[in-house]
Amino acid sequence: MAVAGFDNESREASPLVRIRSLLPDLAPAEQRVAAAVLANPALVARSNITELAEAAATSETTVIRFCKTIGLRGYPELRIALAADAARAEARDDRHLGGDITPSDDLAEVVGKVAFADARAVEETARQLDVGTLRKVVAAVAAAGRVDIYGVGANAFVAADLQQKLHRIGRVSFAWSDTHIMLTSAAVLSPGDVAIGLSHTGATADTVEALRVARGHGATTVALTSFPRSPIHQVSDHLLTTVAPETTFRSGATASRIAQLTVIDCLFVGVAQLHLDSARKALRATYEAVGDHRLPEP
Repeated sequence: MAVAGFDNESREASPLVRIRSLLPDLAPAEQRVAAAVLANPALVARSNITELAEAAATSETTVIRFCKTIGLRGYPELRIALAADAARAEARDDRHLGGDITPSDDLAEVVGKVAFADARAVEETARQLDVGTLRKVVAAVAAAGRVDIYGVGANAFVAADLQQKLHRIGRVSFAWSDTHIMLTSAAVLSPGDVAIGLSHTGATADTVEALRVARGHGATTVALTSFPRSPIHQVSDHLLTTVAPETTFRSGATASRIAQLTVIDCLFVGVAQLHLDSARKALRATYEAVGDHRLPEP
């Protein structure tokens, strides 16, 4: 399985992004270290390892193990990375906007924070996106006899968007959000087909099960999630990740959809490039087909 994240074809992700994505799967002691880092990364950047261990009520050994778990060589590298993050935030002057929405925020502050969260989700998703894995997914979708896309709840809207995009360039694709239909659809897939599962948490049972059934019938499976170690990775041949932290009023829920749409757009354009002539012809034909349903300009 190819896991998106930090290979030589993806740009370096912020350590805070890695920590958030791996948080649910860390050991309890490492979760306490993660919580201390996320609570005040600038302070940790100025602290020694003993101070962080004491703040997290754990040992220095656990701190070192935590650093290695998130892909760093040790604590000094973590401090340097956090300091660089803090410097970038200060240069952008986004420390206030990057905070959580509070009940006392006025509407202008809410607008600023929501817009910042959405824009940051796109930026950080693009920064950590594994282009090598994306290239493999593009090739698989471009060559597929059929593409099934699974997503429930808010993920269903993103699934429908991808299906509509692929359909417009002549690729046979279906988007499913009903559990029974997802499973029956997956059961008739075969080698050469592709199944794509969308789940922000990576733990949506319906989507995970649909990918498992599709994989069992020989289809190539792809997952798009914000948590690379979540259950969905176990049933995926290729894993693409997004970045979108949740907040108190769940502006992160919107940000996660926008992050997913960013990856979906990249996937769609990549597929269209591989079928350039037929894609252009199909886009022109579909545009003309609905031309009579547009109101004339005044």
